[in-house]
Amino acid sequence: MDSSLSILLVFNNTIQPELFRSVHVYCRELLDGDEREEEEVVVEREFVLSESGFYVEMKCTPILTSLKLCVDDVCEGYKNGVWLCVFAFHADHTPQFTHIPSILLFARNSKLKAIPNLLNDLQIIYKLELKAEVKDDLLDSSKEESQGNSDGHQSPQKVLPVFNQDLNCLPLDEDTTELIDKKTNVESLPGFGAKKRRAQSDHIAKIALPDLVKYFDVPIVEASRNLNIGLTVLKRKCREFGIPRWPHRKIKSLDNLIHDLEPCTPYKVKIWSPHYGTFPNL
Repeated sequence: MDSSLSILLVFNNTIQPELFRSVHVYCRELLDGDEREEEEVVVEREFVLSESGFYVEMKCTPILTSLKLCVDDVCEGYKNGVWLCVFAFHADHTPQFTHIPSILLFARNSKLKAIPNLLNDLQIIYKLELKAEVKDDLLDSSKEESQGNSDGHQSPQKVLPVFNQDLNCLPLDEDTTELIDKKTNVESLPGFGAKKRRAQSDHIAKIALPDLVKYFDVPIVEASRNLNIGLTVLKRKCREFGIPRWPHRKIKSLDNLIHDLEPCTPYKVKIWSPHYGTFPNL
């Protein structure tokens, strides 16, 4: 019997903010001879997520599911009494979810280890998010390459690293190579560029929405370079702030549209400027 997560809803109590409830819907396949049947199992749980204390799962009496809650129609912002939905995941919806609150991100909240029943399902969603980001990266890179070729620019050729190794001799053992690496500056070796380092977590945490707004008028690849973070990290930050797609393409298309209409207008209109931070009135 196989089971998979199909829906996860997380609610926050508006009167007691440390109280959370989650609704888990699992789809199970039952084998009855040669026939396969699907069965939905709904589980409701309650947690205490104390900001200054511990995280604890409480004994739960179903409240939300007992009210004949239609879980398929629940989205973020839905309110049922004192319970406000802060996260909604639907496996059969597109998109499956908009963003994950920081309190439910294991990378920022290690206390989630104390409530594995919720953490295990969140980790399943994390993996789906990573797969979606990798897919988006491939699509964006292919679009950037095609756009560069259409503009008459050739894509830069990849430079293969040159390894300082005599093929007529056996390779050095690990201990010897470690000693050489400590004494040798990697940047001075031929064929090697500067070694890329991952952005520090405190630098990523300090990035706010106004920092992203400054670079809305440039492609997302250039924005990630200016912010000194990776492309995947930038997309994750966009989802945290409720930005589903990087707006550079829309802004550029609107600029081109206004540019085409400029001969018919007595003045020029600028659709976007990072100094404004917002779209000016046209």
